[in-house]
Amino acid sequence: MAAPNFRFAERSDLALVYRFILDLAEYEKLTDCLITTEQDVEEWLFIKQKAEVLFIMEEDKEIGFIMFFHSFPSYRHCAGLFIESLYIKPEYRGKGYGRAAFEKMACTALERGCVRIEWCCLDWNPALEFYRTIGADIMDDLTVCRLNTEGIQRLANAAAK
Repeated sequence: MAAPNFRFAERSDLALVYRFILDLAEYEKLTDCLITTEQDVEEWLFIKQKAEVLFIMEEDKEIGFIMFFHSFPSYRHCAGLFIESLYIKPEYRGKGYGRAAFEKMACTALERGCVRIEWCCLDWNPALEFYRTIGADIMDDLTVCRLNTEGIQRLANAAAK
């Protein structure tokens, strides 16, 4: 494998970003949960600029993507990066592109003065072993907690009373 290139997504890449999101949802067996539309992606990535997408490139071809945003670990008083999504097309897996993607994210974190990079991984995902090989700490003492739309609405309604 030649060293991959990376490029930031632009608004004209909207359909491609959305295609990768659909592919990731299929890989993670979460297509029944997918409600994001192309318009949502456009609004949050390119209008509100709340996240960024880096394409993983083999020559001039996009073979994967990393969607990430800045986090703020309050006890460190510095920013971090949170990788929301990382996807590489199946035919390119196992060829070093994942490692190169994390190396790129590490360089990005250092350039931006970030103190950590975090991400979540499904328990069944074979990538967990890969993450260990790059030095990731698997945080067994943390549990992901999530309020969904209904939970948010209930809390907001309670606050309004």
